[in-house]
Amino acid sequence: MCMTEEKDNVTTENKGLVFDNGKIEIIQEFQSPDHLYQDLIDRVRRYHPSDDISLIEKAYKTAYEAHKTQVRKSGEPYIIHPLCVAIILADLEMDKETIAAGLLHDVVEDTIMTDEEIEAEFGSDVALLVDGVTKLQLLQLSREHEGKTPDKLEMQAENLRKMFLAMAKDIRVIIIKLADRLHNMRTLKHMPPEKQQRIARETLDIYAPIAQRLGISKIKVELDDLSLKYLEPEVYYDLVDKIAIRKSERERYIQNIVNEVSKHIENAGIKAEIDGRVKHFFSIYKKMKNQDKTIDQIYDLFAVRIVVDTVKDCYAALGVIHEMYKPIPGRFKDYIAMPKPNRYQSLHTTLIGSNGQPFEIQIRTYEMHKEAEYGIAAHWKYKEASDGKKVEGQEEEKLTWLRQILEWQQDMSDNREFMNLLKNDLDLFSDNVYCFTPRGEVKNLPAGSTPIDFAYNIHSAVGNKMIGARVNGKLVPIDYEIKNGDRIEIMTSQNSKGPSMDWLNVVKSTQAKNKINQWFRNELKEENIVKGKEMLTAYCKTKAVNMQEIMKPEYMNGIMKKYGFRDWDSVCAAVGHGGLKEGQIINKLQELYDKDHKKVITDEDVLAAVAENQGKAIRAKQQGGIVVKGIHDVAVRFSKCCSPVPGDEIVGFVTRGRGVSIHRTDCVNIINMPEMERVRLIDAEWQQSPGEVTGEKYFAEIKIFANNRSGLLADITRTLTEKDIDILSLNTRVSKQDVATLSTSFEVRSREELNRIIDKISAIESVIGIERTTG
Repeated sequence: MCMTEEKDNVTTENKGLVFDNGKIEIIQEFQSPDHLYQDLIDRVRRYHPSDDISLIEKAYKTAYEAHKTQVRKSGEPYIIHPLCVAIILADLEMDKETIAAGLLHDVVEDTIMTDEEIEAEFGSDVALLVDGVTKLQLLQLSREHEGKTPDKLEMQAENLRKMFLAMAKDIRVIIIKLADRLHNMRTLKHMPPEKQQRIARETLDIYAPIAQRLGISKIKVELDDLSLKYLEPEVYYDLVDKIAIRKSERERYIQNIVNEVSKHIENAGIKAEIDGRVKHFFSIYKKMKNQDKTIDQIYDLFAVRIVVDTVKDCYAALGVIHEMYKPIPGRFKDYIAMPKPNRYQSLHTTLIGSNGQPFEIQIRTYEMHKEAEYGIAAHWKYKEASDGKKVEGQEEEKLTWLRQILEWQQDMSDNREFMNLLKNDLDLFSDNVYCFTPRGEVKNLPAGSTPIDFAYNIHSAVGNKMIGARVNGKLVPIDYEIKNGDRIEIMTSQNSKGPSMDWLNVVKSTQAKNKINQWFRNELKEENIVKGKEMLTAYCKTKAVNMQEIMKPEYMNGIMKKYGFRDWDSVCAAVGHGGLKEGQIINKLQELYDKDHKKVITDEDVLAAVAENQGKAIRAKQQGGIVVKGIHDVAVRFSKCCSPVPGDEIVGFVTRGRGVSIHRTDCVNIINMPEMERVRLIDAEWQQSPGEVTGEKYFAEIKIFANNRSGLLADITRTLTEKDIDILSLNTRVSKQDVATLSTSFEVRSREELNRIIDKISAIESVIGIERTTG
């Protein structure tokens, strides 16, 4: 349970997949909390050497008492949710403190129990974990109107920044959060479709990639499959149906391969465990998407896993397998010699079976298998040593990407740039390429990377002084696309003037883009300071803001604290290079000034005029159809943020020097308005009755979300043309997940007409949903 919406819609069903030593088990519906608790204790005792489960028992009793008045929609006790989260953590073989925190993760948010009481009862370790998870649960990473205005993007980025900071303090916080999200995804089917889409999108974009980066494949693969189920239901169920065809035949085929391989491995004197499976749905979908193939064209739907004792046995087993079956050229990958960024290690080879059907074999040691399944969680298991909870050695490498993100946070004030870098870095659909330094060190880069990406991966100083590159001993252009196995040598010169802005169009990795942008920000700081000051001054003149009043040290310090700058010149430089908008700074300064000067003469005059004329209705002369109560002879204009049309509930806002602006009552700017500004709100209404239609037209704007396909844009524009609607603007973009967003504006006579248009467009094939602009 990570968001209020999810809490209200947690399924009435207590059914879901739970891992048990690599096998998948089903928790049956309607089990009692006590039964689930006993199941939890049984799982903990399977791996934990200590018989003392008093901490978990006390956490369960506390959570049970705290939630005893709360029920799910089915009438089931709410305690079932934290119990299921704790069971997922136990299947990851987490330490007892983490499991206790999993049981208690909703207690502070949902009940009257405080952080101090948690610490007194369970100690500082559990209290810190509960506090970290509670703070994450207050964040809403995706908003229902995400992307509508820069403010929404700012909010999402800020929340993500907080989440990564919480992870940096104790990585167990995000492991609890992943278990929480997994249980929510398992129980998502009872939520409204739009929330299913939103939560599944957030899971696929943020949580599944984090699980992948931490190497926790147990959670990652299920989050992927569940997200696909709700984001692309047709694709998901089509995969299910096609893989289910001749299911018994496929199972016999896999079992025959397992039997054949087992016999030969045993004859070679190699001790091994061997099993087979059909690959996960999302893994198949990703290959279909990236390679633009149908399921019939995907080679390796099946995978056989061989787990052995030593690395030597891995390569010995590989030799046996290649003698038995014909390998497909170019389909062998040695992740033991060149591990993935999350430290995943294994040998992968794709072979042709005796009946001509391709299949994949993965070979790894037991230690590698545990690492692949549990990832970073494997290093939080109970250990005999007193430092059993410390992450050391190679486990630390799993967190290098987290440290990189924290570096971006310090370097970047522009939240839009931060979000772009983050989503690119966490992109599940991206592939990697492996290359070598002249000394033979392996470097892992995004597919499509260039020598510039390689240079910045080594060190920013190497990238900044780069003048050329050799690949496999030959000079190559800087936009050369690196291939697997390339040996790359970067040529540098102290006389280099630094990177070129054109490099930003060439590089592929987020790290390189960030380092190049950082260089330009530092090199051009003096120029940007002057430019920023000029932009702030110009904005104040345009908006008739008294700059001398708001540019006081106490207000400027507030700005520096909010955006993390040490001095005012850095703020100006950020404005100069575009990291911050001048409007952001001036509006915040004005807000801080207004807090200290609540009584302003112009405000009193406005409010006095309202009080004098209360009850009088004055027809606005400049915008037909609006009646404003309480003010004579005032200019009235429609706000562009929410574009009200006749039939909408509206309210007026008395601006400073620009008359009254008319907003919808559900406009985000009105809903989130500071309390001190609400005195400026004034009653307004439409002149005509709701059903009455005049000849006057009003501006309207909508966003259409649809699964991208050929002819989609033509179908939408044809529908508007058939309704005799003139399109004023139309913007489209398509995400990497192939979801199209179309923003269009036009004029209508009433809300009824707008609703008819929305209903008509909603009926178009592949349209997911439609939203009106709300600020």
